[in-house]
Amino acid sequence: MKVKRAEKYGFCSGVRVADMKVRKFVASGGRGAILGQVVHNERVVEEMERLGMRTVDSIDEVTEPVIVFSAHGVPASYHERARARGLQVLDTTCRFVYDIHRESRRALEEGRHLVFMGDPNHREVIGYTHDLDPAVYHVLSTLEQAKEVDWSVYPAISIFYQTTLNTEDFEEAVRFIEASNPNTKRADTVCYATRENQHAARKLAEDPEVDLVLVIGGKHSANTRHLWEITSRIKPSHLIQGAADIRPEWLDGISCVGLTAGASTPDSIVDEVEAFLTGVREDSGASN
Repeated sequence: MKVKRAEKYGFCSGVRVADMKVRKFVASGGRGAILGQVVHNERVVEEMERLGMRTVDSIDEVTEPVIVFSAHGVPASYHERARARGLQVLDTTCRFVYDIHRESRRALEEGRHLVFMGDPNHREVIGYTHDLDPAVYHVLSTLEQAKEVDWSVYPAISIFYQTTLNTEDFEEAVRFIEASNPNTKRADTVCYATRENQHAARKLAEDPEVDLVLVIGGKHSANTRHLWEITSRIKPSHLIQGAADIRPEWLDGISCVGLTAGASTPDSIVDEVEAFLTGVREDSGASN
């Protein structure tokens, strides 16, 4: 079984820094709880639990002295709530996410209406919008949603992308807004690592030698899902969390498997999947 990896894949700098900060905190004897998954990868979350860093769904659940805010960021009010409860904060928010917080605040101060392209239920987007008056922003994910709004009533509009998006999927909606209101500008807020991973995934799927693409990542990871959406338009593709998810029938008649991974996927899991794939064909050949 031949395996080809995408030229770019896996941990982005923001996730790597978040993971490193938490491990350094634990190594120093720190004790805390993580608000939501520190990164959207179940294997990483399980490892954090083994290190004694449990995951909680709300600030009120924290009984430890420190609360960890994940790479996805949180609303500013969460910092205030944590301090009000006497908690110390270990902030692992990605610097690109913080850039959007700053840029969107600046746009509001300029009197611009905010549009966030993304999933309204994603923790990153909730971080941007939770503290805002609903009248000053929209969260959109489809062209149909964009068409439901009269954009001409706003003096100016600023468009921001959730950092883990495939921007091509939202192009029609953004162009509709721009056509409806000429005083619209879009910010380049998609993470460079996300963009590089997406381009590399597309190139991998277009490789004529590759018969099948496996996209490795957490089941709740938006950027991993977008990688799968890209490759599945070109080649048969499956989204997996690790080697245990691979079904034998997927490999029937397959000579070469392409591997890519989301920004919250450790290299060790990619290594695990490749070892499994190369071992499958070796074991099969040995038994014939």
